[in-house]
Amino acid sequence: MVELLPLSNIEPQAVEDLLDAAFGTDRFGRTAYRIREGVDAVPALSFALVEDGALLGTIQCWPVAHRAPDGSEAPLVMVGPVAIRPDVQRGGHGRALMVQMLDAAETQADGALMMIGDPEYYGRFFGFTADVTGEWDLPGPFEKRRLLARAVNGHSLPTGAGMIGPR
Repeated sequence: MVELLPLSNIEPQAVEDLLDAAFGTDRFGRTAYRIREGVDAVPALSFALVEDGALLGTIQCWPVAHRAPDGSEAPLVMVGPVAIRPDVQRGGHGRALMVQMLDAAETQADGALMMIGDPEYYGRFFGFTADVTGEWDLPGPFEKRRLLARAVNGHSLPTGAGMIGPR
């Protein structure tokens, strides 16, 4: 039986092992890690997919912010990583985790959502776009077309220039 559980119910080392398997042990050098450096995942928006006690996948969300050149700050929630065990990828597990997170975000997110991801997938199935992110900057290399955002829970998306980083 497949269950969606709060990520806080899962042993942290099991999550790290899954992330290593899905993204490699060199994952810590990626820009996404710099964006969320020093903050803890948002428990209400982070989930695990478990089948018969085995961890199949996770989704984590992080408190980040858009800091404009004038010093103003807008809270955001960074979505990701969405990690699925390599031997069960393409089985709809990532989609199930995204749906669970988005349902929770509609009532519990304290800012709009942002992510680095494939716009063809996350746009088509989950409503993320790069429409307002063109002037956003990240603390490391990234493809502008992959910087995506989505409004949720009454929170609008910040527009204009700004650096994304932890809050």
